[in-house]
Amino acid sequence: MTESKPKPAGIEGHVFVVTYGRSGSTLVQNLLNAIPGYCIRGENNNTLGLMARSWHEVQGNTILNNLARNGVETSPEHPWYGGEKINATRYGRSLAQVFSREILSPPPGTRVAGFKEIRWANEGTPLPISLNFLAGFLKNSRFIFNTRDHDEVARSGWWATMDPDKVKARLAKAEAAFAQYRTRHPERCLHIHYNDYVSDHTKLKPMYDFLGEPFDLDRVDAVMSRELTHLKEDDA
Repeated sequence: MTESKPKPAGIEGHVFVVTYGRSGSTLVQNLLNAIPGYCIRGENNNTLGLMARSWHEVQGNTILNNLARNGVETSPEHPWYGGEKINATRYGRSLAQVFSREILSPPPGTRVAGFKEIRWANEGTPLPISLNFLAGFLKNSRFIFNTRDHDEVARSGWWATMDPDKVKARLAKAEAAFAQYRTRHPERCLHIHYNDYVSDHTKLKPMYDFLGEPFDLDRVDAVMSRELTHLKEDDA
């Protein structure tokens, strides 16, 4: 008999860190996880993007929408046989539930779940599709956009092996997509900048205000003072 995971209870909302590699995103992840009741997972290789794209292809398909809207009963000879039975909203909700249960897998006592990812801007699923999927199907989804000085990023980790001009162009493109989404959805978005908050920890207070959480400077200082072991592994 296959063991099933218990359904998480008491989730009040979700937080997702949207960024690129070597931006300080793991530090933000640690800061969020220091808030009681938060479980912000690490990267999932943009698995969410693939799921969101699948939902988007269904809900945006004109033929499927027309079949469902017109109540057409297709026959086995029809090239879209059974398409009228597809419900894009139900499909999206089911995908989100599976993602939450199997990927986020929040432990008992979690109030706010989420993850950080550095691959949002990779080729594949456009950023708005992924974020709109999360906002539409996971309760009270909010997005923290984390950026860093481009010259510093270009000298860090794997970026340092690449043409710095190409790196900075890629980062600029990503940040343009981030800014566009924030402009369209300011109520669910916040921008923080690594170079600001590492030099002055109080610059993180807007993040806590945005999340509706108390700003505990001592706790923030303690997290910021810890060495991140992943820096030795060339990770994000």
